Amino acid sequence: MSRLVDGVRHFRSAEYPKRSDQFQSLAGGQSPNALFICCSDSRVNPTLLTNSEPGDLFVVENAGNIVPPPGRPGGGGEHGTGGEAATLEYAVRALKVPEIIVCGHAKCGAMGGLMAPESLGSLPLVADWLEHSTSVRERVNAEHADASPQEKVDAAIKANVLLQLEHLRAHDCVKEALAAGTLTLSGWVYDFVSGEVIRWDEDQQSWVEVA
Repeated sequence: MSRLVDGVRHFRSAEYPKRSDQFQSLAGGQSPNALFICCSDSRVNPTLLTNSEPGDLFVVENAGNIVPPPGRPGGGGEHGTGGEAATLEYAVRALKVPEIIVCGHAKCGAMGGLMAPESLGSLPLVADWLEHSTSVRERVNAEHADASPQEKVDAAIKANVLLQLEHLRAHDCVKEALAAGTLTLSGWVYDFVSGEVIRWDEDQQSWVEVA
């Protein structure tokens, strides 16, 4: 706790004075460049990764960068308003973000748990949450039957990003914006060890480096 308090003191004394005009300008509202959906893993920092400033990104962080589909718990609809669904709706309809990025990452513990559900015995809520991505486990086990456990996790990290893009397309607010041509969707995977970021190229149907 003391380290965090020291950080606040440093921000107030050294950082805020340099950015006070910027923060004052943000008091009138926000117009972020993108909705960035990433994992809550402490090793993933979307602002650092994208060299962004306050006000640039509208961020959703959760275990496994998951977007529940509509009609499922957490996805809004008949089961009630889920946090991710509500944030998605606000970003698209109120803030009118022009882009949504789903960003997975290397060494993802959520994907490790997804591929080894027996390891989640003491984490029933995590297990329930990862049910949104069970099709990823089924697909990876079918397509990479002879792969090592780590190779399967690596494959799941990528497949999960693509699944969440599918889930996004099922939400009414996203469907409307895509049809209107006011929104684009992107899937990324970030390797914090190497610093590499790859993105899904829909035309090539393959992963390519982010330029």
